[in-house]
Amino acid sequence: MAEFLLLVEDDPVLGPSLEQRLVLEGFAVRHAISLAEAREILRQSPPSLVLSDIRLPDGSGETLIDDLSDRLGAIPTIFMTAYGDLEQAVRLLRHGARDYLVKPFDLDECVERLKALSERSASVSEAEPFDTFGLSDGTAQIRKTLEKVADVDLPVLILGETGTGKEVAARFLHAACSEKDARFLAVNCGQLSLELADSTLFGHEKGAFTGAHQRQLGVFETVGSGTLLLDEIGEIPPPIQVKILRLLQERMFQRLGSHKDIPFEGRVVCATNRDLEDAVADGHFREDLWYRINVVTVRIPPLRDRTDEIEPLLTRFLADAAARFSRPMPELDEETLAAALAYDWPGNIRELRNRAERAVALSDAGKVGAADLFPEKGGSFDAAHGLGKADSLLTLADVRDAAECAHIQSVLDRESGNMRATAEALGISRTTLWEKLRRFGLSGEGR
Repeated sequence: MAEFLLLVEDDPVLGPSLEQRLVLEGFAVRHAISLAEAREILRQSPPSLVLSDIRLPDGSGETLIDDLSDRLGAIPTIFMTAYGDLEQAVRLLRHGARDYLVKPFDLDECVERLKALSERSASVSEAEPFDTFGLSDGTAQIRKTLEKVADVDLPVLILGETGTGKEVAARFLHAACSEKDARFLAVNCGQLSLELADSTLFGHEKGAFTGAHQRQLGVFETVGSGTLLLDEIGEIPPPIQVKILRLLQERMFQRLGSHKDIPFEGRVVCATNRDLEDAVADGHFREDLWYRINVVTVRIPPLRDRTDEIEPLLTRFLADAAARFSRPMPELDEETLAAALAYDWPGNIRELRNRAERAVALSDAGKVGAADLFPEKGGSFDAAHGLGKADSLLTLADVRDAAECAHIQSVLDRESGNMRATAEALGISRTTLWEKLRRFGLSGEGR
């Protein structure tokens, strides 16, 4: 299968020339001429590689790479830049880009770099894609549960803080089902307005609204018999909740501007970091939809509650980054590992991966130190507060509890003691928050 490459270039001459050459070289190319078009392609299907201009008519390469990181993780990306944008290109490398080309450049050189990047990425992806999913007791049980329901046609709800690996769990469920060639699509409902959500999910007919110049299929239709992940389902507008409920109950839906029923053949997996029980109580989420999606529910614990996963995950991310950057696998000393174990990882696995990649990109002498992982703190740490001086007498349980206590107090302070807002930010219920406050002896009032 040809490797899917997203080309983002608005130049009317360079763009088509690049597309034609890359297709001849065996790539499956989707060409976008704006940031908006690139986002639409990313929404439909994740690419294996990205070749993008830095200056786009409606945005910049920095916005694109942020979208890639937030939506899909680390996608190998090469940026094209004019000489005057070199400083920005270097900054993009620090944020996760793999390489850059200064215009005008030789097409042969561009192809060579893309092929080299593709080969390095392929060698990294040969490892079993879910070998780091289920390393702790909590996530191992989640893995077993998902394996049991993989071939059962029931909605699955995945709960957990941002960055804990909810999409990884959804992809594991999809991979475990019997239809190996079925598609997997993910939609971030939190980024959809009412109008955009209706069209994105269900599609629309030509003339359904101003600007609808042609029929567009929604993701419920394009996913076919595959798996559709509705991420941040708690943010979906109420009118769309009604339509999703009908689809789940009747296995039918209609495109916007049509009265024709279309059968839904796929599987819906929902994910959220919100407390949906609170959202139902507040009237922001339909109770009947809540009951319909809350059939098989798994809750992925935050990384601070899975400290036995930190070392293998960090090692894996360092190895992946070293392979992509053509660097030797860096050493991970005891001090750096202790710093990682003491940190509370508010961004969870996503933050761990990003810090590992940045550390490999910026470290010297084939070694990653605490200062490379935590440059903003100078690498020193204190187990009692996440960073400062290490105390070798502390157990991992002590470190985890201290980090959790400090993080809860920090969020309480930020939310001025508002329990509902604090619980929502932490991704737990208010009941659980009260239990933790009593356990750690914290006050419910912000300082």
